[in-house]
Amino acid sequence: MLEENMMIQFLKKFDEYPFLVKASGKEYLIGEGSPLFTVNCHKMIPMKELVTSTSLALGEAYMNDDLEIEGDLYEALDHFLGQMDKFSTDRKVLKKLIFSSTTKKNQQKEVRSHYDIGNDFYKLWLDETMSYSCGYFLHEDDTLYQAQVNKVDYILQKLYLKEGMSLLDIGCGWGFLLIEAAKKYKVKGTGITLSKEQYKEFRKRIQEEGLEDLLTVELMDYRELEKSEWRFDRVVSVGMAEHVGRENYKLFTDCISHVLQPGGLLLLHFISELKEHPGDPWIKKYIFPGGVVPSLREMVSYLAEDGFHVMDVENLRNHYNRTLLCWEKNFKEHADEVREMFDEKFVRMWDLYLASCAATFHNGVIDIHQILASKGINNELPLVRWY
Repeated sequence: MLEENMMIQFLKKFDEYPFLVKASGKEYLIGEGSPLFTVNCHKMIPMKELVTSTSLALGEAYMNDDLEIEGDLYEALDHFLGQMDKFSTDRKVLKKLIFSSTTKKNQQKEVRSHYDIGNDFYKLWLDETMSYSCGYFLHEDDTLYQAQVNKVDYILQKLYLKEGMSLLDIGCGWGFLLIEAAKKYKVKGTGITLSKEQYKEFRKRIQEEGLEDLLTVELMDYRELEKSEWRFDRVVSVGMAEHVGRENYKLFTDCISHVLQPGGLLLLHFISELKEHPGDPWIKKYIFPGGVVPSLREMVSYLAEDGFHVMDVENLRNHYNRTLLCWEKNFKEHADEVREMFDEKFVRMWDLYLASCAATFHNGVIDIHQILASKGINNELPLVRWY
């Protein structure tokens, strides 16, 4: 009874919108008004766990079915994650989890733990382009597929590509951006990734598209660029900077600078935060081990140290909210197939991941920025932007 009372008192902090808590046959209304959703507690969460990490305690309880949401999961998370300033995190206790090693070996392991769980899995809920990053919804009725095509077109336009140019994609995913660049602009593209599954699938797609003369993909770490003899007219990186780690941001921009020709353009697309933060414990433990979200100001600062002139900065936060809701919808439609691949706990974990990320974008806990920058001065670009 004491444990139950303590948990209810803790949850009462999240009272901006009304919700109901059911526990031990009792009902507790938190906030004022008609409840928007119900939190059904099958097992009490110890106060020690809630205080050590609110996100870990609630996240694991949901994964283990100790806590169930009656109503829309996204709406419930939108409520809680809009009040993340009330979450508790003991960084001393969680030091090893929050501040993991940024060595090549460890980061390779961390990246593969997420991206190498199976191409067949990702094909279930991503669109046909296999784009695992924020879409760009130009029109209200754009499908997820159209939004991803729009996003890639938009990035390629920003890079002012011309036939015969060379383009490097750092963290190239399954290769759709480079395939489109080769088809539409006849550029020579190189992609690098740490994911064996992405590497395998991208090579297959290059062959299927008959683009062997224009495209290549390498299984390599971005740090190897600094000692390479490669030089490119353009560099793009979409959703990879989040895996670099705060202590390596300068090294990351150094490596980009090393391979980019003077006057060349960089398009950096990354999840960002208003202020520097080490990251959420639940996300780090179960979804993106070692992942750290940069702030916009620190990324711009490091680019400046390497002589990059920032030409354009754009926030696509609401586009990512909508992208994630599309992914979650697709995921739920294929939940039975995912359950056969993994188990019920994995299904609940991944659904929680997609819905919670959608909620954090909706609440501005995180943003998504695109930075366009030139290495040194580039006076050859159009005076009037056409993107």
